[in-house]
Amino acid sequence: MQIQSKSSLDTAVTPFNQKINFPLEKKGITVLQINLGKRCNLSCTHCHVEASPKRTEELSPEICEELVSLIYRFPEIKIVDLTGGAPEINYGFKPLVEAARINGKQVIVRSNLTIYFEDGFGDLPEYFAKHQVRVVASLPCYLADNVDKMRGAGVFDSSVKALQWLNKVGYGKEPNLILDLIFNPQLPTGEKFSLAPEQTNLERDYKMFLQEHFDIAFNNLFTITNLPVGRTKMHLERRKLYTSYLQFLEAHFNVNTVEHLMCRDELSIDYLGNVYDCDFNQMMNLPAKTHNGETLKVSKLLEAGRLDLISDIQTAAYCYGCTAGCGSSCGGALI
Repeated sequence: MQIQSKSSLDTAVTPFNQKINFPLEKKGITVLQINLGKRCNLSCTHCHVEASPKRTEELSPEICEELVSLIYRFPEIKIVDLTGGAPEINYGFKPLVEAARINGKQVIVRSNLTIYFEDGFGDLPEYFAKHQVRVVASLPCYLADNVDKMRGAGVFDSSVKALQWLNKVGYGKEPNLILDLIFNPQLPTGEKFSLAPEQTNLERDYKMFLQEHFDIAFNNLFTITNLPVGRTKMHLERRKLYTSYLQFLEAHFNVNTVEHLMCRDELSIDYLGNVYDCDFNQMMNLPAKTHNGETLKVSKLLEAGRLDLISDIQTAAYCYGCTAGCGSSCGGALI
């Protein structure tokens, strides 16, 4: 059975599993997304992880070793997706990159770009190129004011320099060096909510602006909805917008997105080795469950010798964020 995680505020929307009217089931697992920890050099206003320079939680050597074993043991894992915090500054980043690449898996790093200018991390663009890491970088707008408002003063300028650096080592130009950008809408300050613009057209606008003004090239733009999780949820609650935002997302529910939801073919792992259906469930402490109702850790997957221990995906009201409009995932729009 699915478990619907609800606060009293969530009762204003239809429980998600009732909305879709069928069990949301796992497909075959092909993606291993690992949140290496909450350490980050930024404190972005929309961060669902609530990461910051003050956070200390990160992967341990023991859990890193288990994850390396997982990567070696299961050839059905095609993608290892590393996130955080800033994944690059949390323990285990390079061992996981190298284990995945040795085993022929695609590696994604979800980078904030500014980390390259911190002491000790100036080798990252070249390191990424050496291992053909796919860089998925946050750039929530191509205008400086909007980026700095969401991510901190000076972040836009640093991001531009980082993108130019990545271009210099071949990203966005050579076929094996993929550079993608992520767009997030501005956080709402009133009940005039909106979903992300159409992805293809916005990608064209990004490419034209960044090429003309900064001589920057990149491959794909991913539009991602701000889910009411973490700091986004706090922002909405402070302004008494949480319930109305959930209702807005439900009103734009698109059943055609459900088949393509990222939770269906991925496992999300936290820095303690706990297993979740997606990164948002991870941040809301809604663990994945076996058909017997047991929670999972990486050690259990290794012991079982299989990844398909989960049948039904755990859902919550914020799942409407992934299914509104054209849908939203770590890879952008779903349809």
